[in-house]
Amino acid sequence: MSTFSSSPIVIDGKGHLLGRLASIVAKQALNGQKIVVVRCEEINVSGSFFRNKLRYHNFLHKRHIVNPKKSGPFHHRAPSKILYRAIRGMVPHKTPRGAASLERLKLYEGVPPPYDRQKRMVIPAALRVLRLKPGRKYCTVKRLSHEVGWGYKDVVDRLEEKRKIKAQAFYERKVAAIKLRQKALGDNASARLTELGY
Repeated sequence: MSTFSSSPIVIDGKGHLLGRLASIVAKQALNGQKIVVVRCEEINVSGSFFRNKLRYHNFLHKRHIVNPKKSGPFHHRAPSKILYRAIRGMVPHKTPRGAASLERLKLYEGVPPPYDRQKRMVIPAALRVLRLKPGRKYCTVKRLSHEVGWGYKDVVDRLEEKRKIKAQAFYERKVAAIKLRQKALGDNASARLTELGY
């Protein structure tokens, strides 16, 4: 991701490791790149599920003694907010530059409408299959969030099923159209060549 794009870069979060994805996104956002991350619930975290759950519960114990509702720390359960907090920790968010970089980020569970028709990218340096040793344990943020109180797992799953069916139908139509076009071009070319005596 060394090139700078004026349009937002859409990243598919599925199969990426949380910290590695967060560090690359944070750096790009600080450099002025607008970034959208979709399917945050499919991001992976290295380490077994039970270990990560214990870590999150340990985080839940940390609270401000005077009015925790107002002064935090706030324990967000949604996968997009977990990624946001990981990125925020890698950015000087109390300075104007850091705050501006966080404004450039958009993080979503699932793939909402404007982005379901756009090309989504992956970051090889953050992919679990390339970075985590085979056989090591890992878990998804979706399961972790669901276990600690995120209530929209079923809703996101249902919407994703509908989106995948629509995307498959679109892809089949696209392939059929390409085949027809190639067939038409091939027929015309051969007929024209015979006309000219080749």
